[in-house]
Amino acid sequence: MPITISGKEKEYTFQGLYSSTSSLNDNSGVYAILSARNEHYYLLDVGEAGEVKKRVETHDRKDCWERNMNGGAFRCAVYYTPNLQQEGRRRIEKDIRDNNSTPCGTF
Repeated sequence: MPITISGKEKEYTFQGLYSSTSSLNDNSGVYAILSARNEHYYLLDVGEAGEVKKRVETHDRKDCWERNMNGGAFRCAVYYTPNLQQEGRRRIEKDIRDNNSTPCGTF
C-alpha cells in the first residue's frame, strides 16, 4: 500500500507500510519509519541509504523508534531512487524533514 509523505516543496509516494524489513530491497532510496496507531500513521524518522534494507535493519536509531511507537506498530515505507546519488537522496530527506516534525534523527 503506497503512502504519500509531503515535503515542503513536493509530495513523495512511498512504497510499503511494511511491518518488517523482509519486504525491503537493498536498493538506494529514502526510507520512512512510521508508527501505525488507530488507522493513522505517525512519521518517526526519515533517512536515506544506498542499501535501504541493510540500513534499516542495522540502524543506530532503532531504540528511538521503539521509544516513540507509543503503542503503535512498526511500519516502514521506501521511496526508491535508482537514478539518484546520495546528494539527491539527501535533498529529498531534507525536504521531508523541513515539513515534518520527527522525534528521531535530524538532518
